[in-house]
Amino acid sequence: MDALSRRAYGGAAIFAAALALLIFGSAWTIRYPEAWIYCIVFSTCVLIITRYFLEHDPALIARRLDAGPAAERERAQQRIQSAASVLLCAMFVSAGFERRLAPWSAIPVWTPFAADLAVVAGFAVVFLAFRDNSHASAIVTVESGQRVVSSGAYGVVRHPMYAGALVLFLATPMALASRWALLPAAGLCATLVIRLIAEERYLERHLAEYGEYERRVRFRLVPGIW
Repeated sequence: MDALSRRAYGGAAIFAAALALLIFGSAWTIRYPEAWIYCIVFSTCVLIITRYFLEHDPALIARRLDAGPAAERERAQQRIQSAASVLLCAMFVSAGFERRLAPWSAIPVWTPFAADLAVVAGFAVVFLAFRDNSHASAIVTVESGQRVVSSGAYGVVRHPMYAGALVLFLATPMALASRWALLPAAGLCATLVIRLIAEERYLERHLAEYGEYERRVRFRLVPGIW
């Protein structure tokens, strides 16, 4: 296994462990079947996507390894990423606390299974965005020679990766059978929209032809709506 693969798989393993710790640690029990299913679905999707792009587009994986507030170059994006990190943790912890403190507030038994399918669908959209755009970095930046991608998923909405993330954020509370987690999930969606708008302003300044792309592809995130 080369160094890039070790970093990629190692990062995925650390995230999976942190995810389990946040959920089961706050729930203070491992008797949380919805969380087990969610963690398995989430980690499997991450593993499949990582393995695919390590084989077919390792440059994309390399671009996405440096992530988070400290990796951002724009101060505004650092603040946005910091808020998103807090809200992401809060979403998982809220679900765990609800299982621990209010286990009677159960949702219909079929809902988590439907939400897990939505999680897979969200990852599928993210996969398509990665496949269509090798420059889909984890931070807001423009590389030398980078061109506007307008085909595939980028011909439907301008930010398909964020569209997939939006589905993930909205599906996660229900996949974890949690109403409490809906509030931080809504905050995450709002943070994503703020990041998207700031990113577009950056791309308009630094990426040639992006303004023309905005005029051709009208919708940012949700086809036919916005």
